[in-house]
Amino acid sequence: MKANLRQRWRNSTRLLAAGFLLMAGQLAFSQTPEKTELRYQGWASKVLYPELAEDLGYLAPIRLKWVGNTTSGPQDIQAAVTGDVDYGGAFNGSIVKLAAAHAPIKAVLSYVGADKDTNGGLFVLQGSPIKTARDLVGHKVGVNTPGAYEQYLVTAWLEKSGVSKDDIQKITFVAAPPVNLAQLLKQKQLDAIFLEDIIKDKLLAEGGATLLTTDYQLLGSFGYASYIFTDRFIQQNPNTVRRFVEGTARAIEWAQKTPRAEVVARLEKIVQARNRNEDKTIVRYWKSAGVGGKGGVLSSSDFSTYVDWYVSNGVLKPGQVKADDIYTNQFNPFSQALGSRQSGS
Repeated sequence: MKANLRQRWRNSTRLLAAGFLLMAGQLAFSQTPEKTELRYQGWASKVLYPELAEDLGYLAPIRLKWVGNTTSGPQDIQAAVTGDVDYGGAFNGSIVKLAAAHAPIKAVLSYVGADKDTNGGLFVLQGSPIKTARDLVGHKVGVNTPGAYEQYLVTAWLEKSGVSKDDIQKITFVAAPPVNLAQLLKQKQLDAIFLEDIIKDKLLAEGGATLLTTDYQLLGSFGYASYIFTDRFIQQNPNTVRRFVEGTARAIEWAQKTPRAEVVARLEKIVQARNRNEDKTIVRYWKSAGVGGKGGVLSSSDFSTYVDWYVSNGVLKPGQVKADDIYTNQFNPFSQALGSRQSGS
């Protein structure tokens, strides 16, 4: 009888183990990315966090397919909407405007921001008569995209400095690729330029320009750009989106915790290997992760700031779009640790 009991116990143990293996296999299968290649646009002379995540092995088995560079966040997210790429990234205000136009999109991760070490700034040439916000009236300011983040920041500085809306209208914002703005300033084709993060720091190191203000001085530490997917892409490829967000969030955390010299060496290696005919020295000016929150977790304020700004300027109508409907943290593993809302809606 004892032998029968032992045999039945062994059989039940084997069945239980087999059941666990089957459940584990089903779980792994259910989390397998539906799409293992993601098309995207890069930025000249920059390593984006998904690119870093891929190099670190955090996206596997997903591979990124570079289809070219963009100089405009609005163009990048519009390309995601039209299906020319699988995801795009832009200034949160641009995402707000696209959502207000009823584009079926959802922001899933913050990837650009300002902190005390990494921030964007407004420059003039050394010796320029432009020394205050009011001095900008009637002049040309170079930005990467009119109506996007850099214009928002300059406008916020002007408003905070007491410049009237009528006078702000007298300032001309001129679009140019970020890597070309410094040259246009030196050639005096522009009176002032706004540069972000490492491109700003490269100009500072080269000299010849005066920094008037930075986004960190004006607003503190915050995130201001996010990656988006279309609702359709998320519905059809939820595991792919989850792997992308998890991997990119881990890359952000890696950059936040890893010694600067090691991060810079990694970025240089990536730029050297991709052979895109770009300035390979700019990544040496990398100082910090420059993302507002841990692991790129989003918050309602990341979007409500710009909703309010557009409403106050008559670009949007009150209630036209709600900040909480624009983003989700459901794919970000760091959101649970921070007690973040899974989504705005």
